[in-house]
Amino acid sequence: MKGFQYVRARSVAGAIEALAAPDAKLLAGGTTLYDLMKLRVETPAVVVDIQRLKELNYIDTSRPRELVFGSGARMSDVADNPLIKRDYPALSESLWRAASQQLRNMATLGGNLLQRTRCGYFRGGAPFPCNKREPGSGCAAIDGIDRGHALFGGSASCIATYPGDLAVALVAFDAVVDVVGPGGRRTVPVSELHREPGDTPHIDHVLRRDEIIVAVRVPRTTAGRGSTYLKIRDRESYAFALTSAATGLTLARGGVVEDCRIALGGVGTRPIRATRAEESLVGKRVTEATARAAGELAFAGAKPGHHNAFRVELGIRTVADALVIAKKRAL
Repeated sequence: MKGFQYVRARSVAGAIEALAAPDAKLLAGGTTLYDLMKLRVETPAVVVDIQRLKELNYIDTSRPRELVFGSGARMSDVADNPLIKRDYPALSESLWRAASQQLRNMATLGGNLLQRTRCGYFRGGAPFPCNKREPGSGCAAIDGIDRGHALFGGSASCIATYPGDLAVALVAFDAVVDVVGPGGRRTVPVSELHREPGDTPHIDHVLRRDEIIVAVRVPRTTAGRGSTYLKIRDRESYAFALTSAATGLTLARGGVVEDCRIALGGVGTRPIRATRAEESLVGKRVTEATARAAGELAFAGAKPGHHNAFRVELGIRTVADALVIAKKRAL
């Protein structure tokens, strides 16, 4: 690990000021940053510690129109909140199905959302070229083992899959993040937070280097209670998704779908909202056939590579199963 200067921020304003230093990075829970520093992928000259800022560590479920979480709230605290577990199970499940309990106790919502999109070649380093690790070096995955790589959103420069779970559920429920920087405060939809790789895969999101996520806001909806986050992976704990789906349903009399939310994870270079699949279910009942059809629409644009085509069918079934679970909760 390369040496660095440590700065403990006393306020959000102080953290933003400290980020003006060249090669400065934020430290929240540290569960990703420390790991990448050990690999020398991240080599910050200055580490700005915001993990003790109480103004960022809160959970507010009292507002009538939205849930609000400070970006410094711990993943485990949000996952275990009784109201979230009852009224927004997809949010809770997306958190407790991510990482290990020890990591969830340390990791923050803001840090989780901004974790690097990465793959085994990114972590492996030399002799494997990786445009995310060293821009312009190439992408070993494109002609390599791409079993876990993206079916959507890849480019000639990168096909790494966005690894997070929380962002997928947040996209399904139209969540936004409030961001503060030297230019003031702005709001970014979570659906627009992460970037597809294009020609600049080393840039993962739309935030500027001196901006900080201060809050995550989720609009209240009756589809929250009828929701789930289903994650399929090679092993049951501490593994990235092969496919995942966040689904939410509001049902009218007779079980007819009034509102449908479907977001895909584990298969794209960023979280994906499956709007055509959602629209296909409105006005219909959720059956094995209609759920399967929605899954097929969700994966209609998939572009498999050499070893990951099996995840198209797996993803279709994941969406269908998630919709059936959501239906049972919405009734």
